[in-house]
Amino acid sequence: MPLAPPTDPLRALLAERDVLLADGATGTNLFNMGLASGEAPELWNTDAPEKIRTLYQGAVNAGSDLFLTNTFGGNASRLKLHAAERRVRELNRVGAELGREIVDRADRRVLVAGSMGPTGDIMEPMGALTHSLAVEMFHEQAEGLKEGGADLLWVETMSSPEEYRAAAEACHLAGMPWAGTMSFDTAGRTMMGLTSADFVKLVGKLPHPPVAFGANCGVGASDLLRTVLGITALEPAIPVIAKGNAGIPKYVDGHIHYDGTPDLMAEYAVLARDAGARIIGGCCGTMPEHLAKMRAALDSRPRGERPTLEQVAAAMGDFSSPSDGTEPGADAAAAEARARRGGRRRG
Repeated sequence: MPLAPPTDPLRALLAERDVLLADGATGTNLFNMGLASGEAPELWNTDAPEKIRTLYQGAVNAGSDLFLTNTFGGNASRLKLHAAERRVRELNRVGAELGREIVDRADRRVLVAGSMGPTGDIMEPMGALTHSLAVEMFHEQAEGLKEGGADLLWVETMSSPEEYRAAAEACHLAGMPWAGTMSFDTAGRTMMGLTSADFVKLVGKLPHPPVAFGANCGVGASDLLRTVLGITALEPAIPVIAKGNAGIPKYVDGHIHYDGTPDLMAEYAVLARDAGARIIGGCCGTMPEHLAKMRAALDSRPRGERPTLEQVAAAMGDFSSPSDGTEPGADAAAAEARARRGGRRRG
């Protein structure tokens, strides 16, 4: 049975190290190992544990200070799509246990972060998912990860403030430290319309805030860095996370391929650090070879000045939209655009 982790190991590691390197992609790596489209990755925790160990070990070998468990879709709502909703606790527990096996053999301190992604349901009042049911689903998942020995919980790829709040409450009920990211993939906003500034306000009002927070996934590294700059410009008291995709997805020979090279991701890592992020990793498309270059760059290149948007675009490529929604008048412009779109739909 895994030993209980320290009370707040992420905060302790941040006190020791200036910047932490997180892991890369889960899905991309598992697809390369043979995961079929539409298959639940979480089922591999019990059906193909050696491949999950390989996933975790790849991050550790590349120099990551923490990695996320293979449990992103491990809540009852997501697993119901695969007739596995009664296996939430088991699949999350095993996902974390496999991680503990890897870190307990490591020659340095590495943390196991229990991944918790969105339910896939729309929360009330726009949808049918209630706050209490969302908390219940996240809590069930959190308890499985805790039982398996996760050092902390890692809420990720959220777009709804209501769902983020429910996950925060569930982490508190489980008595676990947590970190939490949102995905800003719609003209610099989350799918539900939050800007980076809105997110800072949301986290600041939580009764049980995360140890660290920030952005993951989204469109590409340029957009994610713009979001990180928006977050750190408000000087939050909580450390900031940057976990961007390895470039832009392209369909090549029947497969999704991300065009970000290891050298490009090394540049991204340095820019993220200089933008104020304390925890830096990759998301979709990020492989161990990307992580190794990111580790080397963070260790060898001195800290620089805070980058400008122009410097980010020059180094990483153009932004996907001219605005991230944080400039004066952006909310009014976005509301007007939504009204125009709504008018066309009604017509």
